[in-house]
Amino acid sequence: MKKILYSLYIIIIIGIIICIINSDLFNNEKSKAIAAGEKVYNQQCLICHGETGRGEGKNAGTAINNQNYLNAVSDNDIYNSIKYGREKTAMPSYGPRLSENDLNNLVAFIREWQTEEIDFDVPKTIAGNPENGERVYNLYCLSCHGEAGAGKLKMGTALANPQYLKYTTDQQIWIGTAYGREGTRMSASLKGLDGIRQIKESDITDIVTYIRSLENK
Repeated sequence: MKKILYSLYIIIIIGIIICIINSDLFNNEKSKAIAAGEKVYNQQCLICHGETGRGEGKNAGTAINNQNYLNAVSDNDIYNSIKYGREKTAMPSYGPRLSENDLNNLVAFIREWQTEEIDFDVPKTIAGNPENGERVYNLYCLSCHGEAGAGKLKMGTALANPQYLKYTTDQQIWIGTAYGREGTRMSASLKGLDGIRQIKESDITDIVTYIRSLENK
């Protein structure tokens, strides 16, 4: 019995040592990826998205160092945004320019900006009235995002962009509309939050449904 307990003890100790070694190895690899991603960011992204990633670059660029944004997207979402870009906008496709390793390192660098964990309250099913959504959109969103989601330079994202609609879920559009992006002109819109716009939850669902309908136009 003592031999069995001793053997189990040895196995546990070895397991703990392996975990520590693997943890240090993982953290080291992660640090290398972030450092490499920062170099790629400074070379390719800084001019638009800014030194701090808050959209303060010389050219037009959205704020990606933003807690609402980072909590709404996965690493794969960020990867797709970089790799495929948004045609006919200032955001080019970096797939032909960067290696897979560069793309993944860039994602690791951007993810490192996330410092908060936010639990958004989002409807499980987003299916509203596109006609009312267009009405509310024209009332509250058109001035920045343009007619039929065409977007406006240095003002608002092109919501009708095919890559945006392909790689953005309805829930993510809902979060962006309702909660906005702190520190930008896109303030919260959901009724009860601090934004100037006080839009009902059902109307936001209608807006998202309208935006999604632009995918087929």
